[in-house]
Amino acid sequence: MFLNEIIIAGFGGQGILSAGRLLAYAGMLEDKEVSFLPSYGPEMRGGTANCMVVISEQAIASPVLNSCSALIVMNNPSLEKFENWVKPGGVIITDSSMVHTKTKRTDIKVFEIPATQLANEFGNKTYSNIYLLGKLINETGCVKPENFEKALYGILSKKRHYMIPEEMEVLKVGMNY
Repeated sequence: MFLNEIIIAGFGGQGILSAGRLLAYAGMLEDKEVSFLPSYGPEMRGGTANCMVVISEQAIASPVLNSCSALIVMNNPSLEKFENWVKPGGVIITDSSMVHTKTKRTDIKVFEIPATQLANEFGNKTYSNIYLLGKLINETGCVKPENFEKALYGILSKKRHYMIPEEMEVLKVGMNY
């Protein structure tokens, strides 16, 4: 059975909710069952933010997760909060530019990608979440890259469509990191 239960977590302003929306939209394009549950503090930037995304071939009973098969974290508090939610055999992907704590788990795969550093070097710090999503897509097969690109066109405003070729380049770097 195809089932991906994903949590993406970090600070507001890091593109946490946008990343979840893009995954959910790409999953819908693949005719999968999808749920997207955002959660954030009252602060506009700098507060906590996370989202739960489920992509499945079967009906989804609840958008609320108690555990997950994959976790993307972009700050230390998120790793501390959600590390133990990852099922054995699951995946944790960290932005090692921002997450300096190491996971203690040995029953999962851990990938550390300096996403914020890579995005700054590329010239657009808003791409850090895309590097991490690339690794998630590569490791889990949750969505196809071509549907992720279609999701970018569906979600981003038309005035930002010029960014999509760069974002797909970044996604591929993340996939192969």
